[in-house]
Amino acid sequence: MRKIKILHIIKSLGRGGAEMLLPETLKIHDTHKFEFHYIYFLPWKDQMVNALEDAGGKVTCMEAKNNIYLFLRYNNVIDYCKREGIELIHCHLPWAGFLGRLVFKKTGIPVLYTEHNMQERYHVVTKKINKSTFNYQSMAFGVSEDVTNSIKNNIHPSIPVKTLLNGVNTGSFTRKGDESIREKFGIPKNAIVLGNVAVFRFQKRLKEWLQVFAKVQATNTNVYGIIVGTGPLEEEIKEEFNNLDLEGKVFFPGLQTEVKPYFEAMDIFMMSSSFEGLPIALLEAMSMECAVVATDAGGIKEVVINGETGLTCKVEDWGKLVELVQVLLDDPTKLEKYKVAARKRVIDAFSLKTMVEALEDNYISMHGS
Repeated sequence: MRKIKILHIIKSLGRGGAEMLLPETLKIHDTHKFEFHYIYFLPWKDQMVNALEDAGGKVTCMEAKNNIYLFLRYNNVIDYCKREGIELIHCHLPWAGFLGRLVFKKTGIPVLYTEHNMQERYHVVTKKINKSTFNYQSMAFGVSEDVTNSIKNNIHPSIPVKTLLNGVNTGSFTRKGDESIREKFGIPKNAIVLGNVAVFRFQKRLKEWLQVFAKVQATNTNVYGIIVGTGPLEEEIKEEFNNLDLEGKVFFPGLQTEVKPYFEAMDIFMMSSSFEGLPIALLEAMSMECAVVATDAGGIKEVVINGETGLTCKVEDWGKLVELVQVLLDDPTKLEKYKVAARKRVIDAFSLKTMVEALEDNYISMHGS
């Protein structure tokens, strides 16, 4: 059977949520039916390249130093599509989407686009370009109902827009009793560890995360923290860490391609975000049986059912995270209950296998139309 050749276009292949999904989905895709190609543009953000190639993907970097140069790569992308016989393009995030839409106009190759964020959160220029070009593609997906509704309410598209919930490979993201990270940082076995995996951006409110942690730790000395990641606000966040005198209590292991050992070290995955699409790190943490305490930003409230599969508060009431964490610290039985409930929730509703099957159905439908 002849394979359908699909090209994913994405700005970078660093350790962001959208980027991390690509190798995970490729491991599950039916590679007897599909052949997957990947183009990215920021060579210094390449953490997912090896994982994609190991899973059988064909990866190409078309170097572009900024968004304008990325957009001007459209002729190179068109040449690639002709040379490789690409039959379907799947773009992720706005600037890759803008490029894909131009390729669609010039070649007619069907283009699908996945939106990972709320329109309201984009820069005014990005929003305007997104709105004016959105219908120059075949179909769009929102990663949560919130994201899909944001597209419909702000863009009013004439093309089909569907919700395709992000998923996690629950077979891969499973606890195995790995104590290596606790041992590395000298965290006692009986300590409670609060964690997060995030790009150090404004939306994650990691300074506020540290403030919450400091208040919790002030009355619970056997609590430790781990924040995995890096990003533009790292210096500012580390300054807050120093101001709060959290040396030896919160650890920053930096950017990590393999995050499972860090989830293994965590008891509670705490998110203080001001907005989200549908965060992959949250699904991974839940699959790894981390209890969740979070704001109800964006797609978080579609994943975490307050009082059933985790504990949440309103975005503007992020200070209440202190109380929610304390609820779990005061009742070890409740903590264990939410750990089990978190994994069950992702198995029931956010399986990567379910997501990939829906995606493949759309690929076949679009290819045949």
